[in-house]
Parts: sequence; structure tokens; C-alpha cells
Amino acid sequence: MRRGGLAVVVVVAAGVLAVGVGGTAWAGNADLEMHGSAVLGGDLVEVRVTPHNHGPDAVPAAGVRLTSSAALADTQQLPGGCARTGDREVVCDTGPLAVEVPGEQLVVPLRLREQSSEVTLEVAVVWGGGAVDQDTANDRQRVLVLATGDPYVF
Repeated sequence: MRRGGLAVVVVVAAGVLAVGVGGTAWAGNADLEMHGSAVLGGDLVEVRVTPHNHGPDAVPAAGVRLTSSAALADTQQLPGGCARTGDREVVCDTGPLAVEVPGEQLVVPLRLREQSSEVTLEVAVVWGGGAVDQDTANDRQRVLVLATGDPYVF
């Protein structure tokens, strides 16, 4: 795909999600974090993630990794831009993130291999579009999700 004369390249390989602009080395600064909720019912965890970029620079895309304490079922129905990267992991592309504007909410259903009464979910920024994140303290969130059908916020 070509935009403004520059080739935009998207690569998903070996569990790494990378988006870059061909021929350009970009090293802006962006403080990225992810917030949302998770609901556990039966063998399904519905995860809602909203990416945030506190700047100072916008990023063309970022990656978020969802890691479950329980093994995932062999078959997953993941939304576009998401890929399974391990027995308990899924990585999703956030799309472009403007400064101080919430990104598009991701809704990711994770089917567990077995029903569980609880799951610990880790949500982590794994790629920031080439930007340097000076504040990595807010890059990871952990939440204990009980099988109550209630949303647990992170």
C-alpha cells in the first residue's frame, strides 16, 4: 500500500507485531498504556482494551499482548489485527494512536482450554510504533478475573 509516496509495511512474524514506514527511521517519544476490562463466563474471557498515548508524539501503531494464566483453547476466533503467539498469549495491533485521544477499543474473545473459576490476565504494551517510552511503569496491567460474569477493570 502506498500513502504520500512512502510504502507502509506491516509484518507479523514470530509473535512480534511491527508497523513501520519504509525508508524512515523514526524515534519519537510516546507514553503508551492500555486500560479496559475483562469478563469471565464459562470458558470465555471477553477482554476490552482501549489504548492510550500520552505523547508527546503520535505513533503509527502499537502492539498489545494479552497473557492468560490459563491455557487457551486450540481454536480461537480473534478479530482482525490479532494473532495467537503462544499457548497463553495473543498479540493485537492497536492502529494509529494520536496524543491524548483514546485509541479504538479492541474487543478480544479468548476461549480457554478448560472452564476456570478465575484467570489472571496480563495486558502489556509490547511495541510502540518505534517510539521511545520514557515511562515504562504503566506499560503492564494485571487483573484477577473471577467467573462471576462481572467486568474486572484494569
